[in-house]
Amino acid sequence: MKKNVIIGMIQLLSFGICISHAQWIQTNGPFGGNIRALAINVEDIFAGTYEDGVFLSTDQGLNWTEVNNGLDGKEVRAFAISETKIFAGTRSGLYISTDNGANWTNVMMGLTNPDIRSFAISGNNIFAGTWKDGVFLSTDNGDSWNAVNNGLPLSKPVRSIVTIGDNIFAGVLDFYGGVYLSTDNGANWNAVNNGMISKSITSLAVSGENIFAGKYSAGTYSGGIYLSTDKGANWTEVNNGLTNLEIESVVVNGNNVFAGTYGGGVFLSTDNGSSWNEVNNGLLNTDIRSFAINGNNIFTGSAGGGVFLSTDNGSSWNDRNNGLMHIDVHSFAINGNNIFTGTHSSGVFLSTDNGSSWHAVNSGITNPVINSLAISGENIFAGTEGDGVFLSTDNGSSWNAANNGLTDLNVRSFAINGENIFIGTKEDGVFLSTDIGSNWNAVNNGFSTLWINAIITSGENIFAGSSQGVFLSTDNGLNWNAVNNGLTDLFIYSMAINGENIFAVTQNEGIFQSSDNGSNWNFIGLDYKAVISLAFSGNNIFAASESGGIYLSTDNGVNWYTNHSNVNDGLPSIWTYSLAISGDYIFAGTKSGTWRRPLSEIITGIDDSKANATAGFSLDQNYPNPFNPVTTISFSILNSSYVSLKIFNDLGKEVRTLVNGVKPIGEYQIEFDASILPSGVYFYRLQSGDFTETKKLILLR
Repeated sequence: MKKNVIIGMIQLLSFGICISHAQWIQTNGPFGGNIRALAINVEDIFAGTYEDGVFLSTDQGLNWTEVNNGLDGKEVRAFAISETKIFAGTRSGLYISTDNGANWTNVMMGLTNPDIRSFAISGNNIFAGTWKDGVFLSTDNGDSWNAVNNGLPLSKPVRSIVTIGDNIFAGVLDFYGGVYLSTDNGANWNAVNNGMISKSITSLAVSGENIFAGKYSAGTYSGGIYLSTDKGANWTEVNNGLTNLEIESVVVNGNNVFAGTYGGGVFLSTDNGSSWNEVNNGLLNTDIRSFAINGNNIFTGSAGGGVFLSTDNGSSWNDRNNGLMHIDVHSFAINGNNIFTGTHSSGVFLSTDNGSSWHAVNSGITNPVINSLAISGENIFAGTEGDGVFLSTDNGSSWNAANNGLTDLNVRSFAINGENIFIGTKEDGVFLSTDIGSNWNAVNNGFSTLWINAIITSGENIFAGSSQGVFLSTDNGLNWNAVNNGLTDLFIYSMAINGENIFAVTQNEGIFQSSDNGSNWNFIGLDYKAVISLAFSGNNIFAASESGGIYLSTDNGVNWYTNHSNVNDGLPSIWTYSLAISGDYIFAGTKSGTWRRPLSEIITGIDDSKANATAGFSLDQNYPNPFNPVTTISFSILNSSYVSLKIFNDLGKEVRTLVNGVKPIGEYQIEFDASILPSGVYFYRLQSGDFTETKKLILLR
């Protein structure tokens, strides 16, 4: 029944471009990024990001510029510098630049695995550690490579390589991994793990004759740091003072040893590892993945918070992210000319000039993962993932925790109704404050679940979107009743109100609308589009999606428009998390920061003559789904045209092209073999003329 309604109602339309240069423009912030590798070449600093390639700073990190020309592999895990060559190891190959990053060339001769995780240089020899094909050696400055794996465990990731004279050490990340030593230039390797219990090695660092090995927890064995004072013959745990044992990176600077941890920030030892002290003052993001040192300047790269610099041996840190604008933006709140945005790795940012400039406003905030924002008069509330609610009364200049009475600090949403402030949490339901956040009380009578993703208010009515549908309270939260008539998917991601219409965004089956205060719900489209949030301008509805960018309806959901050369023109990512409208602009929060576009470019650009242009085109759900490792994707096209069918991973990165060329009218079945891909969520997108459709598939091994 429902699918018949979909066919009759949903048309994916295209836009006529009124102005040739009309498109989304990235605003100058917020700042941050997922930094996996750092390297220094004299005064130049290179930062390798998780999915946005390489950035270069020529002024000690004050400003950064993207340098990705020729770099197809944007997930950068390692750097090495040899004479005039800069090596970048990515998950998609090894790249070399001979002009300080201006241009990159892929060099894979002899490399059987494109996933490069580590480098080491010893004289004329360059070693590259791969994810599961061991170590490769180049003796001609990277032009060609040969596997040197005799004695190394097969199919194990080599996360780190270091050298002491003619001794080469490789750290293997696996329960049965550990440290391996070669004394003959990699021709042969021997395990040197005496004293090691946990052998999941993430990083190695050398200080004179001493070697430090950082490790993850493995099974029942904890992580931490090992020290060898005899070139790896024996190892001793040196964890005194380490309150976080998930070690991501280790670096040595003179007598100082720094350890970067997963979620615990930076630790410093000044006595060769005998004791450690936390040195996190100024670090908002404490997931530390990399280090680089230039004299007294210590740079660290974090997973989402970008780059931080310490000039006082770690006593204090300051972010150095100007120009690094590849950051997840998940929420907005607007108050007059003030636009606040919440990121998932760098806290809260404020713009007072429509996005032309942004600055971090995080003083007092202890958690960089901001799920939601809300404004009530002069009060600004920020909901975090794990540290509860923070309140600012001075426009974000300072924040204080406001958690008295909260039993769940994973705050998903806010709703404000007069003096009443409601929050939805992940595990403990809804809380109400009647005193501007000073105190909170649970108000959960009637709920069948306490997983609350969204809260909105309409007059005296309060709606809560949960993992088991929509609930309504008419008595300020004292009692709740399920109002799910017509909802075919009860997992509610978000909710919104536009006039008399209430909208519920579901996990899989799209958007539902109620015009009778939740008594009945009607499906209005975008099923299986991974829609997350909505924004409104009159009767125009904008929908942010994790798999297809932005969708637009100009008739309250009867029809939806999308086309990557129009509605989404200029957006670099199909991952869009949040939307907000301020004045004449619409703002989009994406995996690559905040983007802005005049509303008039989109709404007045509709070409209704193309309303039926995509009728007869379709993309079916793959079968089977989940699958392992082969599935079939079916689609049909109305007329002979160019067809593109591509697979993307959950980061929005293209991993396979299945169709790329002109196809005649008809129905098609394409087999997708994912044998070489890891388990996870993927997306497949069909484009043909004005038709664009994206669906989700799951590889489950």
